[in-house]
Order: sequence, then structure tokens, then C-alpha cells
Amino acid sequence: MAQTALRICPLCEATCGLTLTISDGRVTAARGDRDDVFSRGFICPKGASFAELDNDPDRLVRPLVRRDGELTETSWEEAFQAVADRLGAVVAEHGGPSVGVYLGNPNAHTVAGALYPPVLVRALGTRQVYSASTLDQMPKHVALGHMFGSPVAFTVPDLDRTDYLVIIGANPLVSNGSLATAPDFPGKLRALRRRGGRIVVIDPARTRTAELADRHLAPRPGTDAALLLAVVHTLFDEGLVDLGALADSVNGVDEMRALAADFAPEAVTAYCGVAADDIRELAREIAAAPSAAVYGRIGTSTVEFGTLGSWLVDVVNVLTGNLDRPGGAMFPLSAVAPAPRPPKAGRGFRTGRWHSRVSGHPEVLSEIPATALAEEIDTPGDGQIKALITIAGNPVLSAPDGDRLDRALGRLDFMLSIDPYLNETTRHADVILPPPPPSQSAHFDFALNNLAVRNNVRYSPPALPRADRPDEAEILCRIALVLYGVGPQGDPALIDQQVIAQTLAKETADPHSPVAGRPVDELTALLAEGSGYERRLDMMLRLGPYGDAFGARPDGLTLARLQAAPHGIDLGPLQPRLAQVLRTPTGRIELAPEALVADVPRLRKTLGDRADGFVLIGRRHLRSNNSWMHNLPALAGGTNRCTLRIHPDDAADLGLTDTDTAVVKGPGGELLAPIELAPGMRRGVVSLPHGWGHDRAGTGQTVASQRPGVNVNQLNDGNDLDPLSGTAVLNGIPVDIAPAG
Repeated sequence: MAQTALRICPLCEATCGLTLTISDGRVTAARGDRDDVFSRGFICPKGASFAELDNDPDRLVRPLVRRDGELTETSWEEAFQAVADRLGAVVAEHGGPSVGVYLGNPNAHTVAGALYPPVLVRALGTRQVYSASTLDQMPKHVALGHMFGSPVAFTVPDLDRTDYLVIIGANPLVSNGSLATAPDFPGKLRALRRRGGRIVVIDPARTRTAELADRHLAPRPGTDAALLLAVVHTLFDEGLVDLGALADSVNGVDEMRALAADFAPEAVTAYCGVAADDIRELAREIAAAPSAAVYGRIGTSTVEFGTLGSWLVDVVNVLTGNLDRPGGAMFPLSAVAPAPRPPKAGRGFRTGRWHSRVSGHPEVLSEIPATALAEEIDTPGDGQIKALITIAGNPVLSAPDGDRLDRALGRLDFMLSIDPYLNETTRHADVILPPPPPSQSAHFDFALNNLAVRNNVRYSPPALPRADRPDEAEILCRIALVLYGVGPQGDPALIDQQVIAQTLAKETADPHSPVAGRPVDELTALLAEGSGYERRLDMMLRLGPYGDAFGARPDGLTLARLQAAPHGIDLGPLQPRLAQVLRTPTGRIELAPEALVADVPRLRKTLGDRADGFVLIGRRHLRSNNSWMHNLPALAGGTNRCTLRIHPDDAADLGLTDTDTAVVKGPGGELLAPIELAPGMRRGVVSLPHGWGHDRAGTGQTVASQRPGVNVNQLNDGNDLDPLSGTAVLNGIPVDIAPAG
């Protein structure tokens, strides 16, 4: 007889609630959970494919260990021992700092990925940490850090209450939202329109979101920072600046006025490709709206001036009084955030505490740019990476110049991958430890609740009992025990016990903590029974802003109370809370941080540039999410294709039709791609999607390899980075296009 179970979808940032159908011990279907407090039944094709993903026959079930050059199945005991022996040998000879760690995007969607990688990094004592962040959102972290003193003080648009929404470089009707966790983003945009609100989309392509908007501006790719500075110029020039309730909380207003002086709309129009009148009208409408929010995403991030663009998004929100107010850009409050403390000055934010060994890239958030990974493996000398641990990542496809990284991975002394697939990266591993499928894993959105457009808290226990194999948390704990010298047979609970003890000791010593002065043993004894990660989650909920403070607030949140609400708990709309967020040394918003101001002259110099030829941008698809969703038949068909989108007039000029294949040449290489005529593309701009290129030998993804597509990142040599964040320039790359042959 079929049963049902509730599960939060882990496949994108929307975090929709699902109702799974279970028959004969396996998931057979998924639909939206209509009673979910956050998503209210919304589901997209990715969530509907949950059963296919969970039952994918290409998912690894047993560990693989390389013997005589071949990856072969083995027992878990033998696999952990192989890690202890071979990783241990590298650490013994070269030290923990010789081991690199790469963290892929899915870590933001799992309990284990949120809680345990920092333990591994600390155990190794390595500074060789890389992640998808420097291929994605790192510019936003840097901008927030300099403005507010915290790199995780995310501002999200208050979609349910705003009157005027500006979307820059994002296509949420397809992506479901990003750095703004919002189930049914399309429905929220339509509701905005129904209540009389307006939407403006700024994007070089006429995306599905742009088609819904009241106005679409199509700038040249990578010019968002200049366009936004022209908006700032207009706000000052026409007397439209109104800080509102922020008036006593902002430093640097006069500096911003001076900084924007050279960026009049008339001065940037030729560079941006947007009429000066359109820029001025945009500024006027933002300022005049009862409430407004400017929201920028990957199109403003993965470009030459990504940090400046990310910063200026919130500069406009501040100057129009729309930061930290209903209907504007607001700060979510997660249930596992620290409980509010009295406002105080912070230490501020800085980067470059150390630099990469080969190219001298500055550290950002304790990470080195992902584009530096290959050279750090390739280049001999002190500090050379000798071993690598990858967790849910495929940088051979997701990072620039994957061919070089592909070769470099083959030269490592040892490579360990925690991953369910044998993919373009993990095929180089000496040991692969596969976590169980999502149905057998618990789920809590530690990271994404910090980005939710409405405060909420939800928890999904495993929907199915786990087969005779460790979960991902235990896998990572056992690796940590190896690195700490305990050995792979040690009790994984030791890791969580240590973290709990350290956290509670710090909290009880803090006079402003809700548990100040209480005995650690007493608090530990009150934690929920269960796995280590559940005890840690219970601790974080109790210490959080809605928590019971270990009994001091009897009506507060605990894991038991959350488990008793399987559809989640609604914590209400976003509330103004700037004072809780600010951690700058001055205790005020720094509108014109020195590091960002210093990069503006570089932008000013480019205003006279005129791009000849074509530039390349990426795109998202509703049925795809990076490189790991291409192995599901339900998502691999239809319009989810790896094509080169080009304006019909550009194609005609090149002698190309929609039945042709084009040669695309970039700084890092060339590839062949089928043409797709797209009248919505700006002239001179072409688009290829990210995450394809499943044509390498030795992988184990059958469906993906049948429709491999091409790896757009191979056009990129990885030499161009946003200097403030170390993020690869993935959009606005110059390319040459010609008919194949």
C-alpha cells in the first residue's frame, strides 16, 4: 500500500515543501505540499523529478577505491581504511596544509554540507579551500561585509509587500530565485502586478522574467555597475535622495555624491547601451515608489565589476530609504541565527589575510579563487597541493579551463570525493564515498533560511530508513576522526559532542546570551535524543531568536516542537532589524567603503571602451541546476538544450541558420554548438548554458553522456577575475563566432 511522507526539496534555493509517495520501500512520485507554511503547494519540474533523482540507477551505492588504476566497489570499512592510510600518508609527509578542499553548490542544500566541512578544514589546518562561491555569489558577500560589517547580512527583496521591484541580471521565473529564497517566485511577481506594483528587469536577454515585467532594459553585459552609478548620480542630481529612517545610521553619503559625479546617464549611455532618459526615469520611479527594492543576482556578480555592482544594488536601496523597511530590501532572521544581542560595534570586514601561493590571489572569506586550484596543484614548491577532498562538487565542468584542472587532478598523490556520482571530476578520485539519496537523509535549510523572503522554520526527517550504509554526516565525521588521529573506527558522535561542548561553553560565558552563566552539563542534558546533527540543530534552535533558551522561554522553539509541526512553522513577515545586523566598527552603514571606492577609477576608465564583436553570457533553465541535474530523463528533454542563442539578425550576418552549428572561440579555447535563433537576445550578445560537457571518458552518468552538450567554461582561461572577490568573470566574455567548417 502506498504511503506518503513530507520532504523539503533540496534541488534549488526555493526550498519547496514536497509530499512524497512511497511504495515498496521507494519514492515513486512527488507533488507540492499544499499545507507547507512557506511554499503552499508550489512545485517546479525539478521537485516533481524527486523520485527519478532518488532512484537514479547511476547513483553510487557502495564506495569505490582505486586499485591498479581502476575504481572498484568495496566495503565501507575498507574504504575508510583506504582514506586513513593514503590521506594519512600525504598528511604525514607534507602536512595538512598540503591538502586542498573543494566544496560544491549542493553543500548549501544538505545538513551535512552545512555543518561538517568546517570541521575537516580545521582538522587539516589548510588554507587551500575552494568553493563554488567564487564562481557565483562571492561579490555579494564582499559588498555586504564592507557595508554592514558582516558578509552574511543578506538583503532580500520583500516580495510580498513591495510596490516596485528592479531585477538585475536574474531570471527568477526560471531559476526560482537565488540569494532570495522564495517558493513560487513567479506567483509572487504576478501578485505584485495584480496589486498595482511595477517590475523592471535589466538583462541583455529578454528572459521569461523580462516578458512579465512592465519594462525591460537590455544593457551590454557587464555594465551594471556603471548603470547603477548613473542611477545614483541621478538621485543626487535631481534631489531624490531620501534616507528616511536610515538618516542617522549612514556614513559616506557625501562621498557617494562625489563618486557618482562622473557617471551621469549621458556619460555612460554609450558604454551601457541604455538610453540616458531610460536611466533617469528608472531612478525617478525607484525614488517615487511608496516602497521599492532593487535585487541583483548572478548577472551582476560574475562579471568584471561584480563586487561594485553588488554593492551599488544596496547603495540605491539605502539612498531611496528602501533598506530595512517593509516593501524594500530587508534582512531575514533565521531560526538558527544567534539570538539578538545589544547593538554594538564590530571588527569590520577585510580580505587578503593571506594570499595564494602561485598567483598571489587574496583570501576572501577564508577561500582562494576556484580558478587557482589547477595552478596550485600543478606548480611545484612549498605549499603545493598534494591531495584534494571534493564534497559535492564538479569543478572540471563548473570552473574555467576545466581541461587544465582535469589534467592537474590526475597528478595528485591522493584524491577523495564525497559524491553520489562518478562524474567529470570524481573520476579522478582514489576513493569515492557516496552519501545516501535524499529520501534517506534529514533536511534543514541552515544556509537558505538566511535568505528567505518570509521567516519560517521547517525540518524533514528521513522519509525512508537508511540502508546499511552511513549517512553523509557520519561519512564526514569519520574523515574528521582520521584527520584528528582517532582513526576511522572511532565514534562519529565525538565530533558533534565536541562542537556542542565548545558552543555551549562560549554561550554560557557570554553575558548577553540567553543561557549566560548556566552549567554546560545541564544544558547538554536537555538536548534532544537522536543523531549528532539533530542534537546540534536542537541546540541552535534553542539558542536562536525564536528559541526556548533551554527552558527560560517555555513557549520558544525546540527541535521537538518543530518535529510536531511537519508542515513547518511560519515565523511571520520580515521585520526591520538593522541594529541587530550592523557589525561595522562605527556601528553605522558604510555607504562608501574604502576598498570599493578604490575600485571605481578602474570602472571609470572603461567608460570609453567600445566592444567589437560578440560577448557571451550564460543562462538558466527551469529543468536544470548546474552540472548535476542532467542525468534525469524527466529533466533532460524538451527545451533544456545546450544551444548557442543568437539574435536572428546577427546570425544572418554570419550566414548562420537555426539548422547550423557554429564555432565559438574564446580566450580559453573553442567549441562547436548548435544555433538557436532568439529574437530576445540583444544584438552582439550570445548565450550558452552552464554545466554541460558530459563527454569525457570514465564517467558513470548514462543519460547525461547521451546528450553531453559542450562545456561553456572551456572558452574561459580563468585569467579574468573580479579583483575584490576573486570571482571568475563568467559573463561578458569576448568571443568570435563563425559557421562550423
